[in-house]
Amino acid sequence: MDINNEPMINEEINDREVRLIGRDGEQLGVMPARAAMLKAEEAGLDLVKIVPGAQPPVCKLMDYDKHRFEQSKRERELRKNQRIVVLKEVQLSATIEENDLLTKQKNAVKFLEDGDKVKVSIRFRGRQIAHANIGMQIMLDFAKRMEEVGNIERRPLLEGRHMIMILAPKAEKKSFAEKSQERKARVETGDAQAEDKVEAPKDQPKKKVKRESENML
Repeated sequence: MDINNEPMINEEINDREVRLIGRDGEQLGVMPARAAMLKAEEAGLDLVKIVPGAQPPVCKLMDYDKHRFEQSKRERELRKNQRIVVLKEVQLSATIEENDLLTKQKNAVKFLEDGDKVKVSIRFRGRQIAHANIGMQIMLDFAKRMEEVGNIERRPLLEGRHMIMILAPKAEKKSFAEKSQERKARVETGDAQAEDKVEAPKDQPKKKVKRESENML
């Protein structure tokens, strides 16, 4: 394998003999590398060394360009589906006004709904550090405002002149299509239950219950 982790193919393979695997995974046995190359040419495929460390090395017949394309496509799909969690920050203060608090709350809600974590911090200035309990109350009140979209992952902790709290998303935000599908499913389920009730037979023969006196006869 070279430094780019690309396997050797076709004329790059200079081993004396190789163990050959067919296009569909069938074992074709051990043969000279030249013979394996001739089989690849006859099939219009590439000879690809897939296990170079084996004795003898293992090679496979495949359309290498197509293989690389499909592998690249799978990797793109994996990257697309991966969600990288980012730690966003919202800075409060010990003397924050309600309007500013609402703005910070709006930003934090957006971050959490996007799937990111939120670092909430307060920096105490001057003598404010003597009233850290006020900052604690602001933090807890802010976390309560976030209850619908986030949970406290790390409770407020005083570090020097900074108090820090971490909020994490409560649940992954569902897309509009997912919500619409769920609503449709609930409606269909409700309709089905209603139909069952309507179609239920009204006049059913009552089951005769034996009295004790009848059992004694």
